[in-house]
Amino acid sequence: MIPKEKCVTVQVGEPLSKVLELLRREDIDALPVLEGTKYRGIINQYLTYEAYFHSGKDKQSYLEETPLSDIVIRKDITLSLEDVFEKSFLEISDFPIIAVTEGEEFLGIITRPDIVKQVKSAFGMERRGVRITFTSVETEGQIARLGELLRKFHESVISLVTFDETDKLLRRIVLKIDKSDNLDKFRENLEKSGFRVLHIHED
Repeated sequence: MIPKEKCVTVQVGEPLSKVLELLRREDIDALPVLEGTKYRGIINQYLTYEAYFHSGKDKQSYLEETPLSDIVIRKDITLSLEDVFEKSFLEISDFPIIAVTEGEEFLGIITRPDIVKQVKSAFGMERRGVRITFTSVETEGQIARLGELLRKFHESVISLVTFDETDKLLRRIVLKIDKSDNLDKFRENLEKSGFRVLHIHED
């Protein structure tokens, strides 16, 4: 989360012309609208221009007469500090930012780049290493067996991500480890332990 102290925000009573100028100057698509410290929604350049197109007003009248409260969106779409990270995927899939609030109190925002950064971290994309993709039959103790192999060959794990949680038979696993001289033996023992290696990529 970007805390409120570092966010660009506007107050609900500010003129629309000033807000649009701020969006252009800061080169951002959207920003939170507040009433004091209370969250009141998001204003977005594209949707503001779309509203102007449908308003039937000339540009000057639209800018002077349209209150922000008429064009803010996502008034009730926010995250709380207690929400799990994955919830942000759903809420930000079709919009560049989402507000974080406690009740009506504005605490900050999460942006798409923030989420991408965390996903890159989950896959270990910021560190060089060896990425191994393999499948495993969905049976009890498979992750424990993988852990035993990692310990046996002294592999240093950068990241571990699993997919296909709804598949009852197979699960894909993406493991990234530091490069070592044990890779061939580690791969061989993966196969012997019931894992099927699909792809290996070295950064």
